[in-house]
Amino acid sequence: MSANIALVDDDRNILTSVSIAMQAEGYVTRIYSDGETALKALFENPADLGIFDIKMPRMDGLELLRRLREKSEMPVIFLTSKDEELDEALGLAMGADDYITKPFSQRLLIARVKAILRRATYDKVTGNGEAEPEPEPMVRGKLEMDPARHHVRWDGRPLTLTVTEFMILEALANRPGVVRTRDQLMDAAYQDDVYVDDRTIDSHIKRLRRKFREIDPEFTAIDTLYGAGYRFADS
Repeated sequence: MSANIALVDDDRNILTSVSIAMQAEGYVTRIYSDGETALKALFENPADLGIFDIKMPRMDGLELLRRLREKSEMPVIFLTSKDEELDEALGLAMGADDYITKPFSQRLLIARVKAILRRATYDKVTGNGEAEPEPEPMVRGKLEMDPARHHVRWDGRPLTLTVTEFMILEALANRPGVVRTRDQLMDAAYQDDVYVDDRTIDSHIKRLRRKFREIDPEFTAIDTLYGAGYRFADS
């Protein structure tokens, strides 16, 4: 079944061009010209992924994401302008999975969409049509991760992570004590030859730490090694 993508932007030209590009890749698109209309529609009929502009009338993309996150972990990519670095960081902190700066190439956007949808789909099928075995749950000290069900628990308490946050945490926890560079975390999270700058990974790490500290103020399991990268300490 084709993935359903919600496009939200007040620029009709962008809506049209992105919709055509997505449909050419086999996706089903739903377009909205403002955040209020999109929010109501997405609550009633969720999409598989959203592509949101940040600057919009009536309800901007940041508020749309904030309201959606009350009920949904739908992956979201933000479209931003070059002068909106603060908004980019805020969007990632609020739980966006990625952002792309305007003007952007359709090939880059399609690559990001494919990478995120692939990470969000755990019932993958191998080339011969046989279902792949489910990945085994992982336990690292107080951390429990179930990749097949996208479940995370810390000291017995559940956390809700975006797809990107989950993949970064899994990459760190797979090899506790081993330093993972930003490039390695990018590869683990995106699994494609897609450029993502350092600030994106750093923002996701900050968001991860904040979520853990909301349930455990003493959380220190994700270390920063300045100039090198990050590591997970399970002791």
